[in-house]
Amino acid sequence: MLGVLLGSFGTLLAAGYLACAKKENKAQATGGARKPESPATFADQNPADLTEVVATIDSTTITVKELQDRINRQSPYVRAKYTSLEQKKDFVDNLIRFEVIAAEAKRRGYDQDPEVVQTMKQVMIQKLMKDEFETRVKLEDVPEDDIKKFFEEHKSEYNKPEEVRVSAIIVKKKDVAQKVAEEAKQPANQDNKAFRDLVAKYSEDEDSKARGGDLRFFAADTKEIPADVVKAAFTLQNQGDVSAPIQTDKGFYILKQTGRRKAITKVYDEVKGQIQNRLYRERRQKAMEEFVDGLKKNAKIEIKEAALGKVRVDTSTPPPVAPGEPGERPTVVPAPRPPAPKQ
Repeated sequence: MLGVLLGSFGTLLAAGYLACAKKENKAQATGGARKPESPATFADQNPADLTEVVATIDSTTITVKELQDRINRQSPYVRAKYTSLEQKKDFVDNLIRFEVIAAEAKRRGYDQDPEVVQTMKQVMIQKLMKDEFETRVKLEDVPEDDIKKFFEEHKSEYNKPEEVRVSAIIVKKKDVAQKVAEEAKQPANQDNKAFRDLVAKYSEDEDSKARGGDLRFFAADTKEIPADVVKAAFTLQNQGDVSAPIQTDKGFYILKQTGRRKAITKVYDEVKGQIQNRLYRERRQKAMEEFVDGLKKNAKIEIKEAALGKVRVDTSTPPPVAPGEPGERPTVVPAPRPPAPKQ
């Protein structure tokens, strides 16, 4: 029932107050920046004017300052649409729609509804974490020495050798290997699915067979694959090339090249911004965890396992959610979004 009422509530908002949000989102999508502008920037404005009441809705008032702040929080594109008196009236009308619907919802007791309370808590958590960590941990506070140290300790992440990927059919007998190789080179067996079918039909190595013969990407210095197989794999220049049988202690390999990665070599200046962001996110996450741990430490918390064991979980497959119906969302503690890396 609540879902239906909330849906109706959302429909009413969409017709009025949320029209502003839609215009704002459209403007942002086309590159409009959402940059708050304080009324204090208007040097010629009388401070007494800011306290004047523009509209009243029962016991709720909207002052010049409140309306001015609300309009000036929109993108420049949207702000430009509310310069005339008539346009400002339209904006006020949207706010009035919002207030009267909200007041009716409160009159009916929706402010005490568990779903509404939960949503309010989520919004409060988002606001708290944003305000708490927006300036506590800053990107520019990550020391240069830490960035360089990380780069030196993780050079393998930024410098990778050339790699090749092959699939293999592995058999014990040479005559079978020659027959399979000839079959694999036939035009009808050129695609990967046809080769996987040959793997399923002929391969005697259960481990690789379970993966369709895939040996995954590997470099020339790998020790996990026989050296002769590695050497042959790197001689297959084009995707889809099939090798002749390769003899190893494990049997005969017939390879098909399925991919190749070029070597990657990056210097410090190329990845400095990326590392700085990574260390920043780690520091911020650690600070958030310490903050929450402190709150938990100061709270009186008791978990009763006997009662917890009585909680039943419905493991049946839920019916599909109809378009527009709200779904259950878990409460999460959001992390403030990091700024873009410096180039």
